Amino acid sequence: MIRDLFLSSRPLSWVNTAFPFAAAYFLTTGAINLTFVLGTIFFLVPYNLAMYGINDVFDYESDLRNPRKGGVEGALLAPRMHRPTLIAAAVTTLPFIAYLVVVGNPLSWLVLFISMFAVVAYSVKGLRFKERPFLDSLTSSTHFVSAAIYALVLAGAVFTPQLWAVLAAFFLWGIASHAFGAVQDVLADRAVGISSIGTVIGARATTRFAVVAYLAGGVLLLFSEWPGPLGAILVLPYAAVCAPFWNITDATAESANRGWRKFLALNFVTGFFVTMLLIWWPLVR
Repeated sequence: MIRDLFLSSRPLSWVNTAFPFAAAYFLTTGAINLTFVLGTIFFLVPYNLAMYGINDVFDYESDLRNPRKGGVEGALLAPRMHRPTLIAAAVTTLPFIAYLVVVGNPLSWLVLFISMFAVVAYSVKGLRFKERPFLDSLTSSTHFVSAAIYALVLAGAVFTPQLWAVLAAFFLWGIASHAFGAVQDVLADRAVGISSIGTVIGARATTRFAVVAYLAGGVLLLFSEWPGPLGAILVLPYAAVCAPFWNITDATAESANRGWRKFLALNFVTGFFVTMLLIWWPLVR
């Protein structure tokens, strides 16, 4: 059970939510306090278990037809694990949410609600935002960007135009990443009638959309506060990972998994350089 829950939480993606919260909170407050620690832990593991675990439960039928499921890219949860996963997601998130509500304010409550609503709405029956083309990518990006926005609101940050440019660029990164990730699942999703950006506009158009979204995010970073514009360089490897699949077809959509595996590794390299920029930023202010 522990192994299944671990795989379901997508450990390779933990940093994608924990880092935005931790970086935004620390750069705003300059403090490593209890809220920093508990917030980072929350967005590191419980948040991801809820986000991906719920998804694995409600995507079971399509996951059966998806050759990449059953490892670090997502658990193939047997039906006996569905109820324990949902319980584990609730039990691990609620104590952290309770603490964050106590130390927060009405605006931070709203952002946290939107973040958790997006986590649930993406997968559960009756909402299933993942089956609403384009809304699926918007919701997926919200999963990551909301962690940063929540930290900024919680810490009392001043939202300048330059900061909004960074957040908008991050949002486009999330949209592009979800879109490209959806390409490899086109055949599995269509087999069970799941609509997504990939199944509706096709693998080729979705890949091209992802490349353009990555590059647009890079352009937005040019309007951020120095050394933020240097971050524009970091979107180029993502576009380069997608570019070889520019002419991919629906029949060969699963081949995009080669690029997706590079994307997962690239996140760690990019994270290193983003960390360097964040360390540099307060030194040049």
